[in-house]
Amino acid sequence: MAGTHGPAAPLGTPRGLLREDGWAVDVVTPAVNSHHTPEEVRGQGRFRLRPTPGPTGERLHRTPYILLKNSRAGRFASDLASAVLMVPRALSASKPDLVIATVPALPTICAGWLVSRCRRVPLVVDMRDAWPELAREAGVKAGPLGMLMEAAVVSVQRRAELVVTVTEGFGQRLRERGVSRVETISNGVALDQVPQLEHRTREPGELRIAYLGNHGESQALGRIITAVALIPRTRENSVDGDHTRSEGLDVQLRLVGSGTQKDQLRQVAEESGALDSGAVEFFDPVHGEEIWEHYRWADTALVSLRTDWASFAWTVPSKTFELLGLGKHITAAVTGEAAWVLGHARNVSFLSGDSEEIAARLTELAADPDSTPVDSTGRDWVAEYADLPGLGRRYAALLRTLLQERAR
Repeated sequence: MAGTHGPAAPLGTPRGLLREDGWAVDVVTPAVNSHHTPEEVRGQGRFRLRPTPGPTGERLHRTPYILLKNSRAGRFASDLASAVLMVPRALSASKPDLVIATVPALPTICAGWLVSRCRRVPLVVDMRDAWPELAREAGVKAGPLGMLMEAAVVSVQRRAELVVTVTEGFGQRLRERGVSRVETISNGVALDQVPQLEHRTREPGELRIAYLGNHGESQALGRIITAVALIPRTRENSVDGDHTRSEGLDVQLRLVGSGTQKDQLRQVAEESGALDSGAVEFFDPVHGEEIWEHYRWADTALVSLRTDWASFAWTVPSKTFELLGLGKHITAAVTGEAAWVLGHARNVSFLSGDSEEIAARLTELAADPDSTPVDSTGRDWVAEYADLPGLGRRYAALLRTLLQERAR
């Protein structure tokens, strides 16, 4: 949640550009989750009583983060506790000109509404995901608390002075629901911080796949692990001193990150034999240059969302734009707007169907070294439509227009 003197920026927007544009930004946010944050950067996100300067000059007001349980219910309870703590923290800061509540942390929308009404300033709801549809499809609605939260989200969306979405499809969905003022500004990436990576020469039968991101229910990574496990691997055998070689493929899947499903995914890899064979390997979350090192290792970068939830037709993972900027080949298991965005690059291979069908497609990619080329068309498209400085200017213009209308 962000508040401003001038205006404020949600965490997903280029705060540096807004600061340069004369906006004073206060960001109220929980301390980092120590279970999913590399040790070397934990100190930067610890809870402190006093505001601390952010990387672009914004003031960070952190609340304690209490991880009750590393599960869907535990995360929701932690988000609920954080939202409650955000309210007094935000009210202790100087009065802003407007408040922005950034969702997907669902309870944040209620905290933002309460702060904006206490301060008597406009509320901007910044919807990073398709809530509450996503919660309903995930089964979160079960029980009175889930029903109450869904009703609260819809109510605040309708009452907010402005709702910003990252996809056109979800924006239209909100209009149909009766939300009067909706604008769409997509996710993006600062291209000047995304290197164009070199491409290794690989032999037929080799394929390295890298996935960096959340390991949750939404990503459906289990089907990818199973698919990789189904692909026969080259093996060295030794029987009575005789060495033989069984021909197969060398397809490797590297999963980097954290999430509520990581333990279950590791179990899937172990039970399928993919962990012992080296076909699948897991890494903790990384930051900075280590991110690019994983992509340098890879022949193709994976983007994955489950396809059985309708709301994901209106969802574009934020990593999509970063991968397009890299110029690396992308293997995508997505539908809807995410597939449309990725379609602007010439070096994207799409996956569909069950694990057997995915295994067959990966086998085709592995067999042909020319099937995973580096290409600049995706980066060119991002430069024109999804470069963060341009998106930041559009966001700033929206906020200024809102304040000007309120001043009349």
